[in-house]
Amino acid sequence: MKLKLPPLIVFALFLLVMFLLEWLLPVGGFLFFGQWYLALFLICLAACILFVSLLQFIVSKTTVDPRTPSKTTKLVTNGVYGISRNPMYLAMLLTLLAWGLWLGNAFNTLTVAGFVSYMNRFQIIPEEESLANIFGKKYQEYCTHVRRWF
Repeated sequence: MKLKLPPLIVFALFLLVMFLLEWLLPVGGFLFFGQWYLALFLICLAACILFVSLLQFIVSKTTVDPRTPSKTTKLVTNGVYGISRNPMYLAMLLTLLAWGLWLGNAFNTLTVAGFVSYMNRFQIIPEEESLANIFGKKYQEYCTHVRRWF
């Protein structure tokens, strides 16, 4: 697989970049009623999605490590995987959105867009190629019924 960095490292780097943007940029700040409640809701939603998606992989006895798709033993398509092909990455995205709201800097939306772009190009597409090789037509059919993110 052509992966450069593990997804958790990429996620942590984007969190750091967002913090640095908020700290170093004197413009782009915003504040609105309910901002922190919305951030808290997104964090709780992300935690629930992540917990359920990890639990589904553990129950299915398949790998949660995206760097080793060859160790995948089962294609999980039910539960949250019936809504999103990548709920773990969706949880990361929701967490970044919550972090951006908490920091209150509009430029962080560009950072979040960069995260989605990076993950699509360097993580998800290589994973999808590997899964298509492993599961063939079954995986292709799954991709036609379930969106990549949400």
